[in-house]
Amino acid sequence: MRALNRKLFRDLWGLRAQAVAIALVIAGGVATWVISLSTIESLENSQRMFYQNYRFADVFASLERAPLVTVDRIREIPGVRAAEGRVRASATLTLQGFDEPVEALLTSIPEADDAMLNRLFLEAGRLPRAGDDSAVVVSESFAEAHRLNVGDGIDAIVRGQSSRLVISGIGLSPEFVYQIRPGSLFPDHKRYATIWMRQRPLAQAAGMEGAFNDIVLQLERNADAAAVVEALDGILERWGGTGAVLRDDQTSHSYLREEMEQLRAMARIVPLIFLGVAAFLLNIVIHRMVRMQRDQIAILKAFGYPNRTIATHFTGLVMLIVLLGIVPGLALGGWMGHGLANIYREFFRFPELFFRVGPPVIASAVLATAGAALAGTWRALWSAFRAAPAEAMRPEQPTGFRRSLVERVPLFRGLDQPTRMIVRSLERQPIKALLAVIGIALAVAILVTGRFQQDTIGFMLDVQFGFAAREDMTVTFIEPTGRDALHEIRALPGVIEAEPFRAVAVKLVHGHRSHRSAVQAYGRDATLHRALDRSLEPIEMPDSGLLLTDWLADQLAVEVGQSVTVEFLEGRRPRLEVPVDGVVREFVGASAYMGLDAVNRLLRESDSISGVYLTADPSERDRLLGELERRPRIATTSLLENAVAGFNRTMGENIRIFSLVNTLLAGVVAFGVIYNTARLALSERARELASLRVLGFRRGEVAWVLLGELALLTAAAIPLGLWLGYGFCSLIGRAMASEFYRIPTVIHADSYAFATVVVLAAMLVSMLAIGRRLYRLDLVEVLKTRE
Repeated sequence: MRALNRKLFRDLWGLRAQAVAIALVIAGGVATWVISLSTIESLENSQRMFYQNYRFADVFASLERAPLVTVDRIREIPGVRAAEGRVRASATLTLQGFDEPVEALLTSIPEADDAMLNRLFLEAGRLPRAGDDSAVVVSESFAEAHRLNVGDGIDAIVRGQSSRLVISGIGLSPEFVYQIRPGSLFPDHKRYATIWMRQRPLAQAAGMEGAFNDIVLQLERNADAAAVVEALDGILERWGGTGAVLRDDQTSHSYLREEMEQLRAMARIVPLIFLGVAAFLLNIVIHRMVRMQRDQIAILKAFGYPNRTIATHFTGLVMLIVLLGIVPGLALGGWMGHGLANIYREFFRFPELFFRVGPPVIASAVLATAGAALAGTWRALWSAFRAAPAEAMRPEQPTGFRRSLVERVPLFRGLDQPTRMIVRSLERQPIKALLAVIGIALAVAILVTGRFQQDTIGFMLDVQFGFAAREDMTVTFIEPTGRDALHEIRALPGVIEAEPFRAVAVKLVHGHRSHRSAVQAYGRDATLHRALDRSLEPIEMPDSGLLLTDWLADQLAVEVGQSVTVEFLEGRRPRLEVPVDGVVREFVGASAYMGLDAVNRLLRESDSISGVYLTADPSERDRLLGELERRPRIATTSLLENAVAGFNRTMGENIRIFSLVNTLLAGVVAFGVIYNTARLALSERARELASLRVLGFRRGEVAWVLLGELALLTAAAIPLGLWLGYGFCSLIGRAMASEFYRIPTVIHADSYAFATVVVLAAMLVSMLAIGRRLYRLDLVEVLKTRE
């Protein structure tokens, strides 16, 4: 083995404690890198295969009713490869042993299976046979939630008519990879089902014989999608079309796309925080090692070793430390990635979702980590060979003496000698002290970031279900109806309070920007479901203007006082200029708000409502639900408590698990940073501390010189770290913002307290470890002259 190789491993062994601490930080960065990129790759591969193999459509459109012959005209649009007219209907299901209402979306299957777009992948059973009018395929998630099997029966009510359905198959569709009830925040597989049945029996049940109310298109490879949508809207306008959307705006695909964008944002930010800390620590370690070995470097150069060889030697040391972090980081990332994939299987339903850490992900993790390490240490490596041998062999020139604060400020003159040494050391080496403070502050910031997700999700739920939504249940009608329905619901047993609402699909246009959304309209005196301003105070619905969510206002680049063009996609489909009267703070969705009377006036409708928010007497709830279920014009009845319970049962638990993992990673980083700081200080000052022992200082006094300095640095770093943590969380929140969710920067006081306690605990553990080394200090060995 070459002499420099032996020296390299001796140096690594001498730095073993610092190397392990830095490797742990690197492992955290590599793990988050692997989790994000591997999960994205797995989702993309599963998505691509499912979409291609099962003919996921490119264009989607809903309408009121059109004759089937219209489909032939649509197929003639240039760029259309295939078109399929479908029937869709809402239903209420009754399941044995489950007392709550279950909503279902029924979608027709064409008689010719090979012509079907959005084909079904069957997990069990078969497709309904022609002539078997009661056979249906149910979604896998719904079947799992209720433990349904092929052959089981379901009672369904469609347009007030009850029928018995028999499960012939359990399947998945690329159209419902993410299955969520319209208007809901989270999936609820127990209370919402997707069901497929043959077109003829469904058309009979829905009153759509010889007609369709939904259509999907597959386009040619180089088709002009915008032109196809425009032509399709032109054909469907007379049939009550609500505006076609491309695949990018289809609900399931949009959720999946946004989730992958958030993973990409996490891959851009979180690993960089870890790797940035690691690069910072490596810079300190290598720089101080080069300073301590400057005479050895000079001797090597005098013996003829070229600069390149010496630089390669120290680069090899850096790469060995990086390797110590990469290997466990890849293993940890793979393990956590499998856990995340299992969570995603609950939300995104693919025939197969295989998680694997592929060679490109491994290569990118290695290159990113090595690049960060070299970027952090290049100045130290440069200093290893830039000095001439004769210059480097001389001892470093002592720093110039000046009176310190201890001598100048009377307050410090009463301090004992060891404490005065601490003050002098910090004052005379401010850069070194500053670097230590920054390192510890970064550890605090990572701890704060680790608990951020749990804090902010809790806040979002409190706002959404405590301040904005205060109803017990939401009743939605099949189609807009008159206010007589409101009076009828108010008279039902158990109803305490009922308030109407109107929901209308719209396209908002401002300049060259546009966005498809919905206008939610409430009465001016609404108290059950409210829009909130930026201070989370209720906003009264305007008489004629529009309220926009803050995200939507940013997307349209519109300010209060300006006007937007509102294209209503229902009824007479008017196109009107409406002023923006205010901005609403909302973390979920991207809606616009108006007064109920104003919307009906613009649509030229008299007192139409889409549904009712209501509160109910808990003792009468089951009876009330039964009354609502028997009314044919009611499409859905959803309970607010189910949405909250569903979140806590699925996402809430998963967030707590990953918050725990992130916190453990952050705690490891915190200990690594603080211990590394203390260990470096000991290696640099061992000779000084041994000299103090020879001069008669007791062990406790000598330990205080080093450990007291560490305590002061930690105390100074904690406030800075809390501030940096808030900044990191804000950066993550902005990077992950989407149409569906905006993450506010909310950090609870207990999270700040937790970060502070963990750092203080890491400091105490480091003090114990360093104090033990101080007590074992070999005075003779340390004080030997190395020249």
